[in-house]
Amino acid sequence: MTFESVRQIALSLVNVTEGTSYGTPAFFVKRALFARWRPEIDSLVLRVDFERRAAMMEEDPETYYITDHYLNYEWVLVRLARMAPDAMADLLRMAWKAAAGARKATMSPQRASTNKSPS
Repeated sequence: MTFESVRQIALSLVNVTEGTSYGTPAFFVKRALFARWRPEIDSLVLRVDFERRAAMMEEDPETYYITDHYLNYEWVLVRLARMAPDAMADLLRMAWKAAAGARKATMSPQRASTNKSPS
């Protein structure tokens, strides 16, 4: 899997923009970071909750891992060379949902929803 393939998948998701994070290509949903490339280690950093991250790393430690830097943060590193396109698409959707949910949770109730309740 190449980063260009990751880019195509990420940009196909709703409300995604590409920018940078720590000087590397990154993807955002409504300004919330959900993925960024670490080219020096050919890995993608993806938003994921601690429980899911632990399960992923236990199931396939050659693909999913963290460095000490990410120990206390809800992120996992994914080795691109070990990923199939379908699996990467699933991971990007999962990270997108986590970021979109986190962004929504930090917004005021009036801004978090466009649904208006009847008066």
